[in-house]
Amino acid sequence: MQLPNNTPNRKPYDGSVRKLVIAFDVGTTFSGVSYAILDPGEVPETQPVTSFPAQAKVGGSAKIPSIICYDKEGKVRAVGSEAEEPAFIEQAEDEGFVTVSWFKLHLRPESLKLEFDFPALPKNKTPLMVFSDFLRYLFECTKSYIQKANGTLVWNSVQPNIDFILAHPNGWEIAQQAQMRRAAIIAGLVSEAESQERVHFVTEGEASLHFCIQRKIPLEQKDKGIIIVDAGGGTVDLSAYCQTALGSFEEIVTSRCIGQGSVFVGRRAHSYLQEKLKNSRFGSEQDVQLIASIFDAEAKHTFRKSEDSVYVKFGTFRDRDPSVDIKSGQLKLPGCVVETFFEPSIKAIIQAVKEQRSEATTSIGAVFLAGGFSASDWLFSSLKNVLEPLGLTVSRPDAHLNKAVADGALSYYLDHFVSARVARLTYGTDCVRPYNPSNIEHMRRRHTMTTRPSGRQVIPSAFSTIISKGVLVHEETEFKEHYVLESSIRSAYNHVSADIMVYRGRSFCPEWTDVEPRMFSTWGTVYADLSDVVEISGIRDGRIYFNADFEVVILFGGPEIKAQVSWRENIDLCPDYLSGERKEVGLPTLFL
Repeated sequence: MQLPNNTPNRKPYDGSVRKLVIAFDVGTTFSGVSYAILDPGEVPETQPVTSFPAQAKVGGSAKIPSIICYDKEGKVRAVGSEAEEPAFIEQAEDEGFVTVSWFKLHLRPESLKLEFDFPALPKNKTPLMVFSDFLRYLFECTKSYIQKANGTLVWNSVQPNIDFILAHPNGWEIAQQAQMRRAAIIAGLVSEAESQERVHFVTEGEASLHFCIQRKIPLEQKDKGIIIVDAGGGTVDLSAYCQTALGSFEEIVTSRCIGQGSVFVGRRAHSYLQEKLKNSRFGSEQDVQLIASIFDAEAKHTFRKSEDSVYVKFGTFRDRDPSVDIKSGQLKLPGCVVETFFEPSIKAIIQAVKEQRSEATTSIGAVFLAGGFSASDWLFSSLKNVLEPLGLTVSRPDAHLNKAVADGALSYYLDHFVSARVARLTYGTDCVRPYNPSNIEHMRRRHTMTTRPSGRQVIPSAFSTIISKGVLVHEETEFKEHYVLESSIRSAYNHVSADIMVYRGRSFCPEWTDVEPRMFSTWGTVYADLSDVVEISGIRDGRIYFNADFEVVILFGGPEIKAQVSWRENIDLCPDYLSGERKEVGLPTLFL
């Protein structure tokens, strides 16, 4: 498949001032940057940053290793390819520097389970600190590249007006986005005041879709959907879409994020080599690490057939131990053994594809692979051999697989091809419900019942769903629920807060937070001053009590989710007819 370079259907920039947009793809193993200079009336062009310090490849590359080296005081001493230079490696060993890799995985949500432990961070560093140091380096490299390619005057003209797009795995949530935004602030990319408007996020799956569209890869499947498999270093992200009559794309099933990227193939190889070589003269951790790293960098990518052996060249002709298949400085690995290193990742991807296919509202016809791991011929052929007999065509772009996320993230910002997404989780808030003695669930919780200032008896630990998992959400759609606050203290309404909670269980509409407490977590908190909408509701036992009506609103139209409180002033509120009952948010202040 030949990929054209021109950008399809991109509109001219309609802003009045020149602007710069930078997209960062901070990967587990490699990272890249793409950018576009937006001139009024001109069609923006995507440009990759292809020159970084200490790159060995003539002409540069669009990727650098995601590694960063600190000295004993915690100062950054080298980043990316600089940390792999022989002279620096010697210096790092002599002076006790610490090299940090795979730091992206330290940001992952608890819900993303990994097969192996991964390198710990230095004691004086947090994931946020490392991420910000790396972002700062990428930004400085981008600045230098643009100044050399376009001139200092161009850079000076856009420096006050830069937007940033940060790509992240499908499974990252608001907590991870918040940390990434904070890292951008700490790195000096944006001020805190401007960070909400200038820092944007996109999932790696959606970025890969945009990359395919931008490259004019034929995604059209008549009356059928497609699955984009972004196979990276740490995670494999699966997203399913169908094209609408208007040409945009809609998500048709919840996206997936599995911790089975290419680094875990290398970790399995490392574990195998530890066992195989433990009683040989090559069994030291240093030798095992050397052989495993060479396998990871070379043989892992060239492996094609299980019947062919793989040779890992690590030493000289004097390095020999036939008992462990080492001759002339190279280790021989049977193809059937190498196959086992890939097997868990391949099985997990196939299972995820099958799940998405069975759950999708539209029939799936094709699977498209992107990401650096997709360059593996063994991965590609293995998926093809299993999925094509199921009626799925499997393909991958011919070029620049490792640039998909950075270029696609920029296309997301400029082109916005996705018009609707599927909620990955259920969102809502905890509340109380009026006690109903005929309700068996209320009877079970009767011992938790409390009495409000109005005399109404209520049951706590209820959950009010605002967005259900699997719901298709179009751009700018608002989801909201109506609530009532009751208190005998008027000042309680001056600073009202409501927790937005996430439910990760299997129930489509969970009703109680005490049924599966470990499946609930707080996503964020919204605050409001409701003092202007407080009404005297009545008097009981000589005490006045108050009510305030409001709505909790969640906006779920893009990769970022936003929440807010809304209310109406100077008009009467209608009852919440959709739910058939008025709800009361169960906040501690209500019991004052």
